Amino acid sequence: MRGCSTGHFLNALVTAVRLVLLVGCLISLTSIWGLGQTESPVTKINAAAAGAEITTERLRGNLSVLMGSGGNITVLTVPEGKFMVDAGIGVSCAKITAALNALSREPVRFLVNTHWHWDHTDGNKCIHDQGATIIAQENTLKRLSVATRVEDWNFTFDPWPMEARPSVLFKTDKTQQFGGETIVMNSFGPGHTDTDIVVYFKKADVMVLGDIFWNGVYPFIDNSTGGSIDGAIRLANEAVERVTDKTIIVPGHGPVGNRAELVEFRDMLVGIRKNVSRLKKQGKSLDDVIAARPTAAYDAKWGGFVIGPDLFTRLVYQSL
Repeated sequence: MRGCSTGHFLNALVTAVRLVLLVGCLISLTSIWGLGQTESPVTKINAAAAGAEITTERLRGNLSVLMGSGGNITVLTVPEGKFMVDAGIGVSCAKITAALNALSREPVRFLVNTHWHWDHTDGNKCIHDQGATIIAQENTLKRLSVATRVEDWNFTFDPWPMEARPSVLFKTDKTQQFGGETIVMNSFGPGHTDTDIVVYFKKADVMVLGDIFWNGVYPFIDNSTGGSIDGAIRLANEAVERVTDKTIIVPGHGPVGNRAELVEFRDMLVGIRKNVSRLKKQGKSLDDVIAARPTAAYDAKWGGFVIGPDLFTRLVYQSL
């Protein structure tokens, strides 16, 4: 490969493999999200997670990301133990535990939830049972403490068991030192739910955004628990302002990204919101707006996977 260094070639190869794995995973989830079916996608995604393998990608310093069970899981591994962000789906407990043990035999000391959704918190009990203290924004505890209905998933979640609920809470911000790293947690208000937070590993310059950022795919906006398209845009803007071109960004779903990809995601949200808002102000019904294809300019890149163009249009329309 003339003109290409070994390092550049390996980086390109790793990126290609990541994308192949992502596409395979998302294509399988596309068939799961059957909104016209009586079975909830939650049930189907849980079944898929039970058979999925957990892959580990090294980030920077002592940070890694685990993929394969619900949302991405970030892990800081130091001699004092592990600091996790998000816990995946509970049916993957054994495989997640094996992946954690492959990083080190030290226990998980702390687990942070980026928001309340089950694909990020269903594994809380698994990790708590290994000795972890669970940290979250205070609204996450409120959501996990009661039965919660998400109509777009056709599913009602029972309250999480006590041991799976966060016990260390904050409202707007919290900073914690762990293993020589400074970990900054911030809530900037409602985004795709009313529980979203940003977790920043200052020394490593790695930002974990949870479902504030879906890299390369349309996101889910949970209008039933305080989310909205305007909140999603606002939190994307907050994140863009806090990262540089050198920052590694871990999305809730999709491959590990960078600032340029986060900006592209934000711009997609802004563009589709503008299109849907214009049509809704004209008095068009939801069906009419969907038929007008306000996402058309973005569908080739963003619309072929878990959240399709019609569903994303409906989520935006309903939140305006």
